Amino acid sequence: MKIINKKAFHNYHILEIFEAGIILSGAEVKSIRLGRIDLGESNVRVINGEAYLINANIPRYNQASDSEYDAQRSRKLLLHKSQISSLIGKTSGKNTTLVPVSIYEKNNRFKVSVGLAKSKKEFDKRKILKEKDHQKRLEQELRGKE
Repeated sequence: MKIINKKAFHNYHILEIFEAGIILSGAEVKSIRLGRIDLGESNVRVINGEAYLINANIPRYNQASDSEYDAQRSRKLLLHKSQISSLIGKTSGKNTTLVPVSIYEKNNRFKVSVGLAKSKKEFDKRKILKEKDHQKRLEQELRGKE
């Protein structure tokens, strides 16, 4: 199962992608396996030399007994120190940010693809939408002729 953050591809140019582990509780794992996670408004920040996934919404698992559950808590990402220092250097002062691109299961553990991203301008977004619309119309015409 792979859950993709479509807003990341719409709002940002993804320059580079890193794979990171994530620390989750058991109920959160079960909730993600059901496909219940929203990465749309989330981002990744490096705080005190540690990377955190901030503002990712993982709803409470129905059968979980935890009544004090916070769906949008910050979750620690597992990266090597060299990767974290590299990310700090790449994001400082260069108009780039870190966004979660996708979350997926690998060897029975969940991994997060973290993208080094640069924000798109409004005209870039419109241009891409026009290209997609044009491509869709071409495909419809080809299907209509067959």
